[in-house]
Amino acid sequence: MAALARFQQDISKTTWRVNNLNFKVCANRIMHLMAARLGLPAHLSLLRGKLTGKTLNLRYLSGNASEVDSNFYDVIVVGGGHAGCEAAAASARLGRKTLLLTHKIETIGEMSCNPSFGGIGKGHLVREVDALDGVCGRICDKSGIHFKVLNKKKGPAVWGLRAQIDRDLYRRYMQEEILNTKCLTVEASPVDDLILDDVTPEHVDDMVCEKICAGVVLENGRCVKASSVVITTGTFLRGCIHLGLDIRPAGRLGDAPAMGLAKTLEEAGFTVGRLKTGTPPRIDRTTINYKQLESHFGDDIPVPFSFMNEKVSIKPEEQVSCHLTNSSTKVGEIILQNKHLNHHIREEVTGPRYCPSIESKVMRFGNRPHQIWLEPEGLNTNIVYMQGFSVTLPPELQEECIHNVRGLEEATMTRPGYGVEYDFMDPRQIKPSLETKRIKGLFFAGQINGTTGYEEAAAQGIIAGINAGLTARGEPPFIVNRTEGYIGVLIDDLTTQGTTEPYRMFTSRTEFRISLRPDNADLRLTEKGYKAGCVTEERYKKTKDMECKLSENIELLKAYKMSRAQWSNILHECKAEILLAKTGSKLSAFDVLQSSYFQVSYLSEVPGNPFQGIVSDDVLAGRIKIEAVYEPFMKQQKQNIEEVRAEEELEVPPDLDFNRLSMSREVIGLLNTVRPTT
Repeated sequence: MAALARFQQDISKTTWRVNNLNFKVCANRIMHLMAARLGLPAHLSLLRGKLTGKTLNLRYLSGNASEVDSNFYDVIVVGGGHAGCEAAAASARLGRKTLLLTHKIETIGEMSCNPSFGGIGKGHLVREVDALDGVCGRICDKSGIHFKVLNKKKGPAVWGLRAQIDRDLYRRYMQEEILNTKCLTVEASPVDDLILDDVTPEHVDDMVCEKICAGVVLENGRCVKASSVVITTGTFLRGCIHLGLDIRPAGRLGDAPAMGLAKTLEEAGFTVGRLKTGTPPRIDRTTINYKQLESHFGDDIPVPFSFMNEKVSIKPEEQVSCHLTNSSTKVGEIILQNKHLNHHIREEVTGPRYCPSIESKVMRFGNRPHQIWLEPEGLNTNIVYMQGFSVTLPPELQEECIHNVRGLEEATMTRPGYGVEYDFMDPRQIKPSLETKRIKGLFFAGQINGTTGYEEAAAQGIIAGINAGLTARGEPPFIVNRTEGYIGVLIDDLTTQGTTEPYRMFTSRTEFRISLRPDNADLRLTEKGYKAGCVTEERYKKTKDMECKLSENIELLKAYKMSRAQWSNILHECKAEILLAKTGSKLSAFDVLQSSYFQVSYLSEVPGNPFQGIVSDDVLAGRIKIEAVYEPFMKQQKQNIEEVRAEEELEVPPDLDFNRLSMSREVIGLLNTVRPTT
C-alpha cells in the first residue's frame, strides 16, 4: 500500500520513458501497466478513480517490452467507416504497409444512417473515388437493390447517380474487400492517444507545424509506430446520443465514443467545434399500408457507379421499389407540444441544413406536410428506413408521430430515431493533402473535418490514404484541385472557407460543372491516380482504351458530313421532327449529335452504316452523345480553367509573415487562419 500511496502522491511529477518514444497518454490508459508493476490487481478500480481525467508525460517504463508493438507501419488508419476503408485500401494499393484500427471488425463498412449511396453532387464524388480505384463504387454495384439517375430532366453534367443499398450485402462485400487486401492488416482495438515527437529542423516546412505524429497508443496501452496516421473517427469523437431527454456517450447506437483521442487532439492545439446529426426511426415493412403510398421504381437499365462494370449485379426486374408519403399537421402538433422533452433540438450545436430533422422542418417551415421516403434496407429484411423523418423525441412520442403519417397508421417501429452530437476539427487546420498543418504526418478525413455523408467521407478518405502513403516515403502530395474534380471542390471549400455546419456536396458548389461530369471522371482522374501509384494496371488500361475509342470515333463523326437535307431525310426515316440549326452548307455527324433531340441510334440510318461500332456500344454511344452536347461550351470553360490553374501555380511561401502585408486586419486574420499554399 505504501507503493500505491507514493505513486498517487507523485503521479503529476513523475517522468517516464517507453522505448525512447516521447508522448503524452491519458493516465487511466496506463493504469493496467502500473497496477502490474506495483502488484496491485485488486486495487485496479481504486487506481482508475485516482487517475481518470489526469494526464502525464510517459517517458520511462521498464520491463514491459511487449507493450510496444515490434511492427512498424507506413500508415495507420483509425476508423473502419467509409473514409477509413477508402484510406486504408488506397494506402495499401500504393504498396505501403498499412494497419486499419477499428472498434469492431464486424462493423467495418457499416452504413450507420441511410441505406443509399449517391445523389445530386454526391454521385459525382462516388464516380471520382472509383476513377482513383476506390472501393465504394464497385461495392455499391454489387449490393445495390434500386438504381436511379436523378435530375434527368436537366443536362448530363448534373445527373445524379443514386442507389438504394442492401446494408448487409454492402457490409459483407466491403469486409471481404478490406480483409483480403494485400499490404493491409486489420485489428479491432480502440485508439486512445497519439505518439507525438518534437519537430526537428529538417521537418519544418512552415510556421505552424509543431509536432510529428509517430504512431498511436491503443486503449490497452500498447504503442504502435508509423510514419503517417489517418484519423477517420466519424461521429465518435466525444460523441453522445440524444433520445428525448436521455443523453448517453456513444459514437452511434451500441458503440462507445472516442474520448481519449478527442482530448489528445484538443490538447495538441486544434480548434475543436461541435456538430450534430440524426437518424430516423425504422419500421416493419409488413405493417405498412402500401395501397395509400406512391410507388417509385428503379431505372429500366441501371447505371453502374464503377467504370469497371458494364452492369450492376441485380437484374432490372428484381429491383425493389421505394414509396413516398407525407407527414401530417398532427405530426407537427405533437412536435411543437413536446419541445420540452427534446434535448437535441434545444442544443446550440449546429445540425445539417440540407438534411434537417422533422422537428427542424416543422419549426423552420411551419406546420405543413413534409415528404417522407420509405426505403427498404435490404432484400432479406423487413426493416424500412424513413428518409426525411429524422427525429429525437422520446420513443413513445415517435410512435405517435409515425401513426399520424399516411400509410403508417398501423406501422410497428422496430428502432427509434436518435440524435448524435460530436466533435469536429476546423478544416482550415488541414492542407489540401488533408495532412494537418499543426502535426506533420497526421491526416484527417470524413466527419472529423465537418462534412456529412458517406460520399464526402469516402472522397476525403481516398485522398488522405494516398497522401499518407506518399508522405510515408517522402514523396510529393497528391492534390486534386477544384478544376479537376468535385473532390477538389470539396477539399478546397473545407480548407479555405471552413464550415460551421455539416458540409454536403452539391453540383452548385463547382464553377466548372460542364467539365466535371460524372461520365468523364475516369478521363479526368485515373491517369493522375495511376502516376501516383494508387490505380491498378487493369483500370488504367481500360481507361486508356476508352479514351482512344472516344477520340477515334469523335474524329470519325466530325469527318462524315452531309447536307442539311440529307440529315433531314434520316430524321424523317426515324420519325423524328427536329429542326437542324441553319449553320453552314454541310453538317458533320458530330454536329447533328449536338442537338439534344438527335439520338445516336439515328446514325444507323446513314447510308453504308459507317457508325455501327458506335450505335452497337451503349456505353460508348452515351459518352459520345454527352461530349457532342457540351462541345460548343467547352472552349470558353477550358479558357476559364486555364486561368484558374495559372493562379493556383503561384505558390505562397510557407514561412510568409502575413502580418507584414499592407492589408486590412480582417484579411490578415483570415490569411493567418487559412495559411493558403497558392
